[in-house]
Amino acid sequence: MSENVLSIKDLVVQYHTDEGIVEAVNGVNITLDRGKTLGLVGETGAGKTTTAKSIMKLIQMPPGKIVQGEVLLNGLEILGASERELEKIRGAQVSMIFQDPMTALNPVITVGDQIAEAILIHQKVSQTEANKKAMEMLEMVGIPGERVKEYPHQFSGGMKQRVVIAIALSCSPQLLIADEPTTALDVTIQAQVLELMKELKVKFEMAMIMITHDLGVVAEVCDDVAIMYAGRIVEQGTLEEIFRATKHPYTEGLFNSIPNIDDRKAALIPIKGLMSDPYNLPVGCSFCDRCNYAKDICKTAKPEKIHFSETHFVECHLYSEDADFKLRG
Repeated sequence: MSENVLSIKDLVVQYHTDEGIVEAVNGVNITLDRGKTLGLVGETGAGKTTTAKSIMKLIQMPPGKIVQGEVLLNGLEILGASERELEKIRGAQVSMIFQDPMTALNPVITVGDQIAEAILIHQKVSQTEANKKAMEMLEMVGIPGERVKEYPHQFSGGMKQRVVIAIALSCSPQLLIADEPTTALDVTIQAQVLELMKELKVKFEMAMIMITHDLGVVAEVCDDVAIMYAGRIVEQGTLEEIFRATKHPYTEGLFNSIPNIDDRKAALIPIKGLMSDPYNLPVGCSFCDRCNYAKDICKTAKPEKIHFSETHFVECHLYSEDADFKLRG
């Protein structure tokens, strides 16, 4: 039976700057079970990384401020936890693969020592045992164990990403957060890294959040998908529900922006305009100005959740008025 690993309720995060208040996350709710992978999808500025950092309470305060919400990790309330408690949790129960492996590694410390550091912090082992485990972790991600004494600059981009994955998995966390782990990699290495992550997720029986703007990555590794826009999850469902029964106009726009390999001459249909200014979000639906189906009510009222199944919901006025509405195409 699956058991709940993560539960986020009504999370609101803001950044208070000299220019004003950035409304980064505006009422996010997420539930994730052991062994499941959730794809968190949206364009730059949607609030994906801020949501992920909130799970580990890594929001820099100030300027960041967690205004309200609850984050439960294996039943423990993270936002109210002390730094001492968080030190025991980060790396052991939850780990994060950050966006850029080039900057995630310390350039003056060997990769072996960087892997062993996490092991020494969370496990009662000797330095020798930690070094041995570091070699095993490198080999597990496809790098020869004898390279533990080498420095990050001696590895390629794909190898660096594998080292970062080895660090994140060194203490067998129950939740892995992967923040666009393949963005800086070429497509061949990207496929290898994704395949590796799928294998390791099964091996460690982890839950995983895959943060990306690439729906191809989502199709490859995710069980469920949450589409995020302007700090809100505007549509969520299983992989099949999102791909085969798309409901939100923004989700439709993301799919229309993907090249059609069956028709090389087909023109892309980009989403018009830019994401709403997070300093001054609209009163109504944040996607209203870019939506092809916008109505008057979209400008004045926030849409409520409309459920199509136990797992599939959308925040859109189109369905509150007409349950039979279907997107074009």
